Amino acid sequence: MNIEQLSKRLETVVSYIPKQSRIADIGSDHAYLPCYAVKKEIATFAIAGEVVKGPFLSAKKQVQDSNLTNRVEVRLGNGLEVISPGEVDCITIAGMGGTLIASILQAGVEKLTGVSRLILQPNVSAKSIRTWLLNNEWGLVQEEIMEEDGKVYEVLVAEKGNPKALYTPDEFEKELLLGPILIKNCNDAFRKKWNQECAQWKNIIKNMEKAEKTPDLEHRKQVLLKKIQMVEEVLDS
Repeated sequence: MNIEQLSKRLETVVSYIPKQSRIADIGSDHAYLPCYAVKKEIATFAIAGEVVKGPFLSAKKQVQDSNLTNRVEVRLGNGLEVISPGEVDCITIAGMGGTLIASILQAGVEKLTGVSRLILQPNVSAKSIRTWLLNNEWGLVQEEIMEEDGKVYEVLVAEKGNPKALYTPDEFEKELLLGPILIKNCNDAFRKKWNQECAQWKNIIKNMEKAEKTPDLEHRKQVLLKKIQMVEEVLDS
């Protein structure tokens, strides 16, 4: 992967950046995504945020080597600390756990003034992001799920607006877990991901049944059984 050729995962993230945006890519690693977006004239300006010194230096070198120092700024800092309110209108966060992405958004919530779109690619626990969006008046506008090199990735795109617009009251829990848009498409990557999750949960339950019974254990088992039931209903429909 380089700034000429992104991975399918990052290419999908970039495909949702509105033309002529000013973007911040948080946890930018080598700054491939912001450099690519600016080079392809999708974004007019980009901030690459990185909290770890090594990747921060790699990103700086990448920007220099790409002759983009006047349009891509690399900044060292934690999460949204690297931007000021109103500085960008689109934020991308890719390749982290959903819980971490949600906590980055929560910690920097005042920095989201003026931001019109969030493009988030969690490696696990997209549900944590959907929950955060619901609680903070951000509405999902698109979701995509894909497989690359044997791994399954989800991309969630949100804009300020009615957070419940895509959810069905009767199916709310199911849609929060699986994704209100992804459920409808139910493609091969979706089936692969949720079949694997169900297999893991069933394994955990098997081990629980060998353990000493406690109220906490029984509660956790019921939670897993409920999830398995929800997923299997979707996969069988």
